[in-house]
Amino acid sequence: MSEERRILAVDPGEKRIGMAISDPTFTIASPLTLIEHESMPIDAAQIGQVASEHNAIAIIVGEALGSDGEETPASRHAVKLAEAIHRQVQIPVILWDESGSTQAARQAKLELGVSRTRRSGHFDEYAAVVILQSYLDERCIK
Repeated sequence: MSEERRILAVDPGEKRIGMAISDPTFTIASPLTLIEHESMPIDAAQIGQVASEHNAIAIIVGEALGSDGEETPASRHAVKLAEAIHRQVQIPVILWDESGSTQAARQAKLELGVSRTRRSGHFDEYAAVVILQSYLDERCIK
C-alpha cells in the first residue's frame, strides 16, 4: 500500500464504474481501474477497498445534474452510491457535478489522435479522470 495520500474519483455508470486517482500532489488525475456494476453494497465495498489500497484521503463521486442543476435519475443513483460508499469508509465522500464528463473524455481522445477503433468502447475511467481533474483544478490549486 502506498504511503502517499491521493484522491480517488468515481464515475458511476449503469454497467461499469470508472475510477481515477490523483498524484500525491493533488495536481494530475490518471485513469485507475474499471469495475463491473454488481449491486450497490458490493460496488461500494469494492470502491472502499480501492480507496484503502491507494491511501485515498477523499472519494469524489460524479453526479450528473441536469442543465439547470436539477436532479436526474443518474444523479439520484450517484447520491445513493455515495451514501453506500460513506458507510464503507472513514474518509470524506464528496459529490461533484460530472455533467459532460463522458463527452469530454471522448473529445479528448479524438483531439489526441486516438484511432477510431481505439476510441470505441468504454469511457468510464476516462470520465472519472475528467471528474477528478475538474475537482483538483477547482478545489486543490493553492
